[in-house]
Amino acid sequence: MDKPLIVSANNELVKRARSLRQKKRRAETGLFLVEGIHHIGQALDAGWKVESIFYAPDLLASQYANELISRVSDKARAVSTEVINSLAEKDNPQGIVAVIAQKQTLASQLGSIGSAVVLVSPQDPGNVGTILRSMDAVGADALFLVDGGVELYHPTVVRSSMGAIFWKPVAQTSFDEFRAWAQLEGCQLIGTSSHANADYKTLIPQTLWALVLGNEQKGLSAEQIEACDVTVSLPMRGRVSSLNLAVAAGVLLYELKK
Repeated sequence: MDKPLIVSANNELVKRARSLRQKKRRAETGLFLVEGIHHIGQALDAGWKVESIFYAPDLLASQYANELISRVSDKARAVSTEVINSLAEKDNPQGIVAVIAQKQTLASQLGSIGSAVVLVSPQDPGNVGTILRSMDAVGADALFLVDGGVELYHPTVVRSSMGAIFWKPVAQTSFDEFRAWAQLEGCQLIGTSSHANADYKTLIPQTLWALVLGNEQKGLSAEQIEACDVTVSLPMRGRVSSLNLAVAAGVLLYELKK
């Protein structure tokens, strides 16, 4: 027997899902919300655990969206347009929202990789998501989020990654623990500094390397730069003094992976 359509935003299942818009609840439950047909499709294809899916039949017109629902039909609940609007953060939602279990990845679980990006205390969730997207585009293998900063499962990270968050392992750790992993694995650390000692266009990375980027305001500390094997910078030929973190990461990744 089909489950009845949920028409109230005060339904307990809906309220629990909506609470995941809060960082505190995401931390307590180990769950997060994913909006949109493409993002949910990527999560399912990558094998992430879906706890539940809410969908508004009146808004879902594509065959692909209905195929997604059929793949997890036992966890899918039909809801009214008003209910889906109460769950979604975006205006004009696509009519589907999923509750998905978070993953916690340790550096020791990364296995055999060739390249990584290290973000030290990033502050902008849009930058983190965009860098994940760029990593997927160039074929970089893993991301390290070091010394806090942005929450990995912030809605903006998930949305701006365009699904890459479901395919790229992300290890959250301290700089000291990351450095210990790098030394153990023989990973070349390529730092970013205005006082670079290498040309990013001619640098040939080692077999295993990690691009280390400081946060948007302070960059890398002197101690962190000292820990790097080599440092690079991007020349500023105009009036601006620096590039956005995600833009700089994208430029450097394409050069290092060419």
